[in-house]
Amino acid sequence: MSIVHSKNKNKPNVSASGKRRQLLQAGLGLGFAAMALSPLLAHAAQREFRIGYQKGLLSLLKKRGTLEKRLAPLGVTIKWIEFSAGPVQLEALNVGSIDFGDVGEAPPIFAQANGTPIAYVAATVPRPAVEGILVRGDSAIKTVADLKGKKIALNKGSNVHYFLVRLLEKSGLNYGDVTPVWLSPADARAAFEKGAIDAWAIWDPYLAAAEQSLSARILADATGVVKNRAYYFSSKDYALKNADVLSIAIDELNKIDVWGSANRNELSAELAAVWGIPKPIVDVLVKRSSFGTEPISKSILAEQQVIADTFFDLKLIPKKIDVREAGPASLT
Repeated sequence: MSIVHSKNKNKPNVSASGKRRQLLQAGLGLGFAAMALSPLLAHAAQREFRIGYQKGLLSLLKKRGTLEKRLAPLGVTIKWIEFSAGPVQLEALNVGSIDFGDVGEAPPIFAQANGTPIAYVAATVPRPAVEGILVRGDSAIKTVADLKGKKIALNKGSNVHYFLVRLLEKSGLNYGDVTPVWLSPADARAAFEKGAIDAWAIWDPYLAAAEQSLSARILADATGVVKNRAYYFSSKDYALKNADVLSIAIDELNKIDVWGSANRNELSAELAAVWGIPKPIVDVLVKRSSFGTEPISKSILAEQQVIADTFFDLKLIPKKIDVREAGPASLT
């Protein structure tokens, strides 16, 4: 029993050990409260950035690891998912499997027409020389007009799809004057080698590889026909909530673009390793490539609108779309 002096007779009778017990209980209470809140706080701070990519510039960004370093202070983790072509990337976006990716100019049109909640984030500079129509070296086809009645392999809904439409139009042919054969790049190459198709609409590096290793001949590239930009995209919801993440990603990609333009030999070596093809082949496509990343503008969206209207007129998409709906809110 503790002894209490008379001047403290109105205070509770608490021993030193009792005080320690009270303090300990209070501390435990605060500790448990902090433990209960910490998962919630951690969850609020953590974000995931799922990047869908084709082998190319995004592969180099993945290899460098600079994006991870810049996003780490923001509590953002990255998941990289590889795809073989743009249309399948956009299918993944539609079902919520990725948040960001790169694609040619035509796939976003098909995606938006099919209800995919796509948002344009940035665009590359025009790159018309890196897509073309290939024929075999001994082919009797000498001009684009000679394609009338011929079988042309291409990836449906890809950038070369629009290129083919415009190329035929420029040469006085209608889209219905040729027979499209829907094949992936790998299957198209096999068909091209066997002579099962007359021509192949394709992009680099497949274009350069066939040109060099199969002695294929470029009948025409996209110069003076279409601009052939590539686009970086996200979903509307992700873009709305993660503008900071997307801005950093585009900045890092542009840094690689700037570096690649000034260091083409080194860029060729890195891309050759990524694609698993000989460097001399990559040298060809890097030499004819243009580099740079641009923000989405009204004029760029207008370019896409022309593509969308063309595809609607050809009944390639089910409905007329307004491309501005997929652009930045500040431009609408």
